[in-house]
Amino acid sequence: MSILVIEDDPKTGDYLKKGLKESGYAVDLARTGTDGLHMALENTYDLVVLDVMLPGIDGWQIMQALRDRRDLPVLFLTARDGLDDRIRGLELGADDYLVKPFSFTELVLRIRTLLRRGIVREAEFYEFADLKLDALRRKVTREGKEIVLTNKEFLLLQLLIKRQGEALSRTLIASEVWDMNFDSDTNVVDVAIKRLRTKIDQPFEKKLIHTVRSIGYSFGNAP
Repeated sequence: MSILVIEDDPKTGDYLKKGLKESGYAVDLARTGTDGLHMALENTYDLVVLDVMLPGIDGWQIMQALRDRRDLPVLFLTARDGLDDRIRGLELGADDYLVKPFSFTELVLRIRTLLRRGIVREAEFYEFADLKLDALRRKVTREGKEIVLTNKEFLLLQLLIKRQGEALSRTLIASEVWDMNFDSDTNVVDVAIKRLRTKIDQPFEKKLIHTVRSIGYSFGNAP
């Protein structure tokens, strides 16, 4: 299987190319964003390993261009370790996100997982009752009226609606939306749910977000 590595650091790029070849992959290496995008669009690869900070055009722009024109697994490998960066990468359509410094063994395992499972995309559009969520355009409407949400509120609603009917624990919600664990004494999930209810439920007769006693919350019809 063939992999395209887009990495401008000479030492890291050479290391990745050598290591992935020794792991049994055919590997091409691009050292600028411009060359990487051209190679990704003109050739056939099974997976792209993509840095963010690149000369020419950056990884965010490459990711956007690939999702507009090609459909292949992309793994971000970058020193950009902020939660907002990870969210941005995944929202742009990346299939995985690994932060430098990294374990080469972990990188290979992640690559094998992506290649084995193929491309898995989140649904682009969700609808329940009179609520509609457009994941690509980041747009939510209810009864045809647009509802403005913060990034975290949007991610929270998306989690609830895609797992509608399930009782989701506060721990699971915290892990999925904030990508971290919270102590049981922390009420960040409850506060976020309250704010989301103010926008999604309070102005409307039919309530969609429900409290599940001793567990957490669910979305959909009242249990």
